Amino acid sequence: MAAAPVLEFERPIAELEKQIEELKRLAADRSLDVTDELAPLQKKLGDLRVEVYRNLSPLQRVQVARMARRPFTSDYLKHAFTDFIELHGDRAFREDAAIMGGWARLEGETVMLIGHERGRDTKENLKRNFGMPHPEGYRKALRLMKLAEKFQVPVITFIDTPGAWPGLGAEERGQSEAIARNLLEMSQLQVPIIATVIGEGGSGGALALGVADRVLMLENSVYSTISVEGCAAILWKDGKSPEMREKAARSLRLTAADLVELRVVDEVVPEPPGGAHSDHAATAAALRETLVRNLEELRRLKPDKLVRRRREKYLRMGQFTE
Repeated sequence: MAAAPVLEFERPIAELEKQIEELKRLAADRSLDVTDELAPLQKKLGDLRVEVYRNLSPLQRVQVARMARRPFTSDYLKHAFTDFIELHGDRAFREDAAIMGGWARLEGETVMLIGHERGRDTKENLKRNFGMPHPEGYRKALRLMKLAEKFQVPVITFIDTPGAWPGLGAEERGQSEAIARNLLEMSQLQVPIIATVIGEGGSGGALALGVADRVLMLENSVYSTISVEGCAAILWKDGKSPEMREKAARSLRLTAADLVELRVVDEVVPEPPGGAHSDHAATAAALRETLVRNLEELRRLKPDKLVRRRREKYLRMGQFTE
């Protein structure tokens, strides 16, 4: 398999990682003890990761959020959940692999897990439609949410999509209605809902899994009404130049820090130095702890209060005083 592409700002990290791997390989080939030589290099690598990722621009965070090396829903299933039983189909048209969902256990508690799923290679991306669901994907998600409500089981969603699929067939089968229906039904669901943006949260395709009692966001994920390229193309007729894309990224306020400040997101889940893609297991452990803590708090609320607080949360968004 070809090496994963490296982002420009990550090149110093990649070069140092290569030096360390070459030193380890040389030591293994010649049965040498290179512990003393490795220690300062590994410390330098750790410091470099912290420094680089501390100073990312909004556009660089968009690039990180889109990386195929980041953990997907299926990776979090492996590292943070147990006993997953996948459920398929919307019972109306067909299965949509761009959204996966089913029963799972989180620290022994049964939950309904639903999340966007992208691919890491061409074959997987074609199967998953690059993480862009058709309406049947959203209808499957809603079917699973209603099933969870029937058995009084919490719903956990993972958001990671460029947006809903805008193809002719999707529109003919009611893409906008499917998204709108999810927004309505999620606002009324009588069980706790926790949504987490784990990568790129794009437009209505993300919102259709995003109406929740708690909205979490990984540190280097993004959440926006439009892509930076689309925004730049509409506002400044240039969606390709780095300058315009950076300007759009800053204007959209799409980073985790921005959205906590705007009260769109409730909590940021920290990523390991070097980003979530540098350590899937550590990222999943941090997310698992955050999910368990928030779920414990939501479990104390009665269904009517849960729904009332959820509705009030979204009604407050956009309010301002001059």
